[in-house]
Amino acid sequence: MTTMTEASVREFKMPDVGEGLTEAEILKWYVQPGDTVTDGQVVCEVETAKAAVELPIPYDGVVRELHFPEGTTVDVGTSIIAVAVAGAGGAAPEAPAEQPAAAPAPAKDEPKPEGRQPVLVGYGVAASSTKRRPRKGPEVTVPAPAQAVQAELNGHGGAVAGKSRPLAKPPVRKLAKDLGVDLAAIIPSGPDGIITREDVHAAATPRTAEPAAPVTAAPAAPAAPAPVASYDIARETRIPVKGVRKATAQAMVGSAFTAPHVTEFVTVDVTRTMKLVEELKQDKEMQGLRVNPLLLIAKALLVAIKRNPDINASWDEANQEIVRKHYVNLGIAAATPRGLIVPNIKDAQDKTLPELAQALGELVSTAREGKTSPAAMQGGTLTITNVGVFGVDTGTPILNPGESAILAVGAIKLQPWVHKGKVKPRQVTTLALSFDHRLVDGELGSKVLADVAAILEQPKRLITWA
Repeated sequence: MTTMTEASVREFKMPDVGEGLTEAEILKWYVQPGDTVTDGQVVCEVETAKAAVELPIPYDGVVRELHFPEGTTVDVGTSIIAVAVAGAGGAAPEAPAEQPAAAPAPAKDEPKPEGRQPVLVGYGVAASSTKRRPRKGPEVTVPAPAQAVQAELNGHGGAVAGKSRPLAKPPVRKLAKDLGVDLAAIIPSGPDGIITREDVHAAATPRTAEPAAPVTAAPAAPAAPAPVASYDIARETRIPVKGVRKATAQAMVGSAFTAPHVTEFVTVDVTRTMKLVEELKQDKEMQGLRVNPLLLIAKALLVAIKRNPDINASWDEANQEIVRKHYVNLGIAAATPRGLIVPNIKDAQDKTLPELAQALGELVSTAREGKTSPAAMQGGTLTITNVGVFGVDTGTPILNPGESAILAVGAIKLQPWVHKGKVKPRQVTTLALSFDHRLVDGELGSKVLADVAAILEQPKRLITWA
């Protein structure tokens, strides 16, 4: 008999890495069964509805099992990895070699050691272990005399009494129905015996139809092959909506149909702002920092908020109250490979221009690397979305849920403009401000937009208005 001395198996559960999240997708495993792990070592990367997050393991040990493959969406609280932990409170003996085959298998329930169970900071301890239950269709036993009939009806002789329904996701089932493919006749290639789209397409590969049998024994010309439907599998690509894209879609629908949106526009000459950007790039206090028009636009909006503080608020539907914020968490919409995210700069109203430039640079680089934390996307008060980087003149942006306003910045282009009584080429852009009309009326929204435009036209106002 062999024994694993002073060891037990710990089940590490999917934590809630945000606020109220219910699930996360496993993007990548960094360990495999048999690997040694240490406390704080990152074992996998998961994507929640808000961001991609790396998960560290909270104890030392050896990886026993990865419960889910990459690409699986797992509910919060479900065990995702089993680790054999040395010295965790008692021995965990292995099954003896001479154990009879009929003996029951060892229970897989995780032990419950005395004292506080170690968990990641802020994740909390689940009240009980959540087991993963295999997907399983209802088992229907077919009487022996009926098996042959069932095999004939299914078109194959492999029907077995008690065989469960083939495993396939609804889109795959629809594809099989459209292509006329019998799922029961397909050998699955996906994890856990799931039939994939590729399996269906492979089964639907056109085959030459056999000649029809003659009606009588008399010689007859062979029947023409039945026409075979042709399907171009490259005409469409279906992408599952999950993670950040799914959350963004839900949030935008909720915002559009909850807050009454109003959008106002103003076209402004930003030539002086563009000159100031070039001057700041040469300033030694700004060396190594991200200096661009967005920096001065963000500063202009912060000044406009200071002059019109009622714009920095939210609507509390439950209590029927307007909640004015005495801080500005300035959101910056960022396009990433995983979808649109809106991290925000905390307490942006207190930052100097160099500090604001540094915060913007860190925000953008972190977003591009896909490392934005859920905390960085919570608590925003107003947002800027720079659609101008795509060459777009302007748009009608949808409010980030819980915020009162969002400013869209269009492309800055050289255009003919009346300047000091003469038509001259000037750098011009169009700004669009969308706001929640429940708490922001037309006067307040217009004042904020006009102040931003005035500062960008005459950036010296930053000194007198800030």
